[in-house]
Amino acid sequence: MSATGELDSRSVEFDPFSEDFFNGAYDTYRRLRDEAPIYYNAKWDFWALSRYDDVATANKDHETFSSAKGATLDMVKAHRDAIDVPKVIISLDPPEHQKMRRLVSSVFTPRAIAALEDMVRDKVYERVNALNPDSFDVVSDFSALFPNEVITTMLGVPKQDRDQIRQWLDLLLERRPGEIATTRSGYEASVKTGLYYYDLVQQRRAHPEDDMISHLIETEVERDGLVEKLTDVDITGFATMLGGAGAETVTKLIGNAMVAFADFPEQWRLLHADRSKIPAAVEELLRYEPPSQYQVRTATKEVTYYGTTIPAGSAVLLVTGAATRDERMFTDPDRLNIDRERKMGFNLAFGYGVHSCLGAALARMESRIALDALLDLLPEYEVDLEGLRRVAMSNVSGWSNVPVRRVC
Repeated sequence: MSATGELDSRSVEFDPFSEDFFNGAYDTYRRLRDEAPIYYNAKWDFWALSRYDDVATANKDHETFSSAKGATLDMVKAHRDAIDVPKVIISLDPPEHQKMRRLVSSVFTPRAIAALEDMVRDKVYERVNALNPDSFDVVSDFSALFPNEVITTMLGVPKQDRDQIRQWLDLLLERRPGEIATTRSGYEASVKTGLYYYDLVQQRRAHPEDDMISHLIETEVERDGLVEKLTDVDITGFATMLGGAGAETVTKLIGNAMVAFADFPEQWRLLHADRSKIPAAVEELLRYEPPSQYQVRTATKEVTYYGTTIPAGSAVLLVTGAATRDERMFTDPDRLNIDRERKMGFNLAFGYGVHSCLGAALARMESRIALDALLDLLPEYEVDLEGLRRVAMSNVSGWSNVPVRRVC
């Protein structure tokens, strides 16, 4: 607050391309909520909402907060180095969004996800069995590997190409402090990924197999007498997006989890004693440190918060990472509590409203199986604090390295 009691965003700085953001901006988020719940960043020309009620409501209001200009700030700002990619479902507004969602949702039905559990478990334990249980890196040796195996297997990527897809994804998401756009190597990785999946679509169109890309090629929906189908470009864009989101969310969630449980070891012991709490623990971990820290929207009209008006056409960041630590919504929000009461709309980590994540059930399944395996492997453990390394990525918060030691 200023001396006059008015909200004053000049007293706090939030920069999603800074070391502060990459290192976990929770102190900054607290100040945003308290001092500048409507915040303007002149350097990157965006506005930000940080309180739970504002972020949740804006996520549901797709008419005011549009996704049509892109899902990252460099796309929305039409930065000269922004990547030019085909429209994907996260960058579509209704009615186009509903059309695309109808076509791709057939591969994410509850029955389809449930049928994947054995495959997911195999991928998780393939990595677990390769670990030295006394000392290993939770991320680089485990959680960075199996989610990519799961999603690329689902898509139909041959085994010999799966690790290359993961390496391209890391390059695409990487950001350097003070730079809004992807690096040159990230741009090249994006092009290579798109070309790879486009070629794979062509292969599956000629020779279908039992994989997601083949199923998407075959999918059609009749509506108002017209038959809708996905184009090869549609499928390529969806595969590229899913390959990224499907791998990164679980990778970061598990790494974040093991750091959080090291900070709150009584919660790990509680979970070890009662595995039925694992689904609730996943929800609490997603609240405590959501892998996707903010979503980017464009204001379609003027909208006013706390006496300040966001102009039409402005980029707006809906800061999930701040909203899910909001004291106005959550008691003692900076404490991990797997028994926390979950209210309606508790979890914003997988989106809210029309853009709720299609793959949320799969991510929850992967996380549940992975945590169960780690509880067996590490009844008690310590994190090597000197070896902790955070990622520097667009939108994403988490760790590239979480070395742990089993305590006997």
